[in-house]
Amino acid sequence: MISDLINRRQFLGTAAFASGMLASGVNSSSAAEKKSKFEISLAAWSLHRIFFDKKIDQLGMVKMCRKNFDIGGFEMVNTMFPSPTYHYCQQLKKIAKNNGVKLLLIMCDREGDMSHPDKKQRLQAAKNHHKWVDIAAVLGCHSIRCNMGHVKKGDMEMVKRAAESFSTLTAYGKSNGIKIIIENHGHGSSDPATMVALMKQVNDPKWFGTLPDFGNFPEDVDKYDAVKQMMPYAHAVSAKCYDFEDDTGLETKIDFARMIKIVTDAGYTGHIGIEYEGKRLDEATGIKRAKALLEKLRF
Repeated sequence: MISDLINRRQFLGTAAFASGMLASGVNSSSAAEKKSKFEISLAAWSLHRIFFDKKIDQLGMVKMCRKNFDIGGFEMVNTMFPSPTYHYCQQLKKIAKNNGVKLLLIMCDREGDMSHPDKKQRLQAAKNHHKWVDIAAVLGCHSIRCNMGHVKKGDMEMVKRAAESFSTLTAYGKSNGIKIIIENHGHGSSDPATMVALMKQVNDPKWFGTLPDFGNFPEDVDKYDAVKQMMPYAHAVSAKCYDFEDDTGLETKIDFARMIKIVTDAGYTGHIGIEYEGKRLDEATGIKRAKALLEKLRF
């Protein structure tokens, strides 16, 4: 408890000092003139409640990304596409461009088990993702996010099967300029050793990598160490968040300062996507709180 209090005071003191430097413009090397360590993006899942309540669609989310939050990167979810036709993709791309938003990646679910014991079924799962590679290419994304499949923690035979599927999918992604990335999203993917084993077996770090999520780990896994192990393979990062202290703005379950240090110490300078999953605050407020916290930590 005492160490937590000290860390909070140190964080707030550092943030206050940085704010003072920005306001005073002390010298030409002030924090305002330095390139930020990373960019901030918004994961569509942060708005899933109002999406499923039919209060907004994916096109509206892209507009909201810039107009409501002034965020310039957006991460889509395949199940939120009404119909992934070429016409719809062109419409989505146009709205993104008109609002100054980059379409970064597509999170893909429900396309089959990439580690299925039956080779035909797991390779079919890989083929099922081809359309999302094609769509990502049309939209100008850099990656699609996939699930490892039902791989059990430490089961190297299942990892081997998944590696076969992902190797074929990575080859297809590479031919279209799209990376294939895996998020810690349950089952063996939430075990860092199992995830790293898959990375090593596929062994194509430019085109196949990870999407470390600050959450999505079971209680018996040290989430900070797990993210650290995943970062050498990272092509995207997800800032999972649930709630924020009203007085300090700090996330209540995850030490964001510690996580961001792990991310930036690994040399990562890409987008960190806000993925708000809290219930106390409405989605818009939660996103704004997450953005404010990330902004304090990114210089």
